[in-house]
Amino acid sequence: MTRVLVVEDERSIRMPLVDLLRAKGYEVLEAEDGEAGLEIALREDPDAVLLDLMLPKRDGFSVLQAMREDRLTATVLILSARGAEMDRIQGFEYGADDYVVKPFSMAEVLARLAAALARKGGATPGIQEVEDVKGASFGKVHVDFEAYSLVADGRRHGLSRREMDLLRYFLRRDGETLERAQIMDDVWGPDETATTRTVDNHVLRLRKKIEERPDDPRHLITVHRVGYRFLRRG
Repeated sequence: MTRVLVVEDERSIRMPLVDLLRAKGYEVLEAEDGEAGLEIALREDPDAVLLDLMLPKRDGFSVLQAMREDRLTATVLILSARGAEMDRIQGFEYGADDYVVKPFSMAEVLARLAAALARKGGATPGIQEVEDVKGASFGKVHVDFEAYSLVADGRRHGLSRREMDLLRYFLRRDGETLERAQIMDDVWGPDETATTRTVDNHVLRLRKKIEERPDDPRHLITVHRVGYRFLRRG
């Protein structure tokens, strides 16, 4: 039976989640503060954790960071009223598998939990060549545009909005040689303050997230004195 730990200090949210998860066949553990949540996670090693961020005694980011430092592989869904882009990115950088913003529906949490558990179990579409409004895949990389993140060779990385826009742009122009000035105009636009150096810096950051060897890239190639070429199949 799949075991889920719910770490949430608001009883009005925690209890309905616990009841629904049990009704759906999950074995459920619960905690109402960060210290208790981390203690249970380290002791019981659950399959998944539903983790609030603004917790008493220890905040959710600290709990998540400690879990990953202890090499716990539990699927982690952050449940938080903090929906800012940087909060989402930080969550993924610390090792979250998904990020759900409050208020949410119970059905959404169940669906996201099931999908995240399936990905951990090998059902991720990361090997398929798929692209839609929600995500895209190439090589060992799966991009989740909705979650501002990607998984490369089993590791999750957060994406800034600009990095996401740039990667989407490259994916749509697979195999094309693109000049830096063209990229700058198409991605940043005429109203943004950007230079070709800005493009280079963002490309370097993307390479660190999508390439096995950023100094010898297979997907995001530099075209000397011109710009860049993106190749899905490196």
